[in-house]
Amino acid sequence: MGLLLQYALDIRKFEIELYWKRATYFWVLIAAAFTGHFVILGADEKHFPDKQYLAYIVACLGLVLTFAWYQANKGSKYWQENWENHVDSIEDSVIGPLYKTILARPPSANLVERLVGPAPVSVSKINQWVNIFTLFVWGCLVYNTLAPFDLRAPLSVKHVVVGFATGLCCVVLLCLARTHRGGHEHIATTRVTAISRGRQP
Repeated sequence: MGLLLQYALDIRKFEIELYWKRATYFWVLIAAAFTGHFVILGADEKHFPDKQYLAYIVACLGLVLTFAWYQANKGSKYWQENWENHVDSIEDSVIGPLYKTILARPPSANLVERLVGPAPVSVSKINQWVNIFTLFVWGCLVYNTLAPFDLRAPLSVKHVVVGFATGLCCVVLLCLARTHRGGHEHIATTRVTAISRGRQP
């Protein structure tokens, strides 16, 4: 049981490391999308005659990346909690309820302590709320790059195609990116190697 507990703790730690590595990966991509969006909008129309459409494409890309980050955060938290639950179920018989026992400061009436003191706040939930706010910002940027709505204006096929692709990507990330819970069937192949002795000189 002690070895099982050690494995569960190590894998939980590994999942937390992956969580922050994924967050860094997505933030780099999202920051690049933000930069590209505003660089395009600030460019001279002589060099970018269709800059509003290009900015629209980048905004849609940023929206998809942010939604992917949101889904990745939820997936990371799911597997982290899986291993935390393993620790909860094993530790009592090995070291006692150490992980389940929380020691915290008593509540303070001091305003400064309330502002800067520790609090039972979920870091992953903060990340997810930042995700949601960033999605809202990208949605505003997408709307801002579109032309004013006019029923008499001709339909822009290229805008519709990009918008449809953006929505489709988000639906795929939401519905088809879930972990497979069924069984797996594997195919194993073993190579046979033989060493032949060469002739003696």
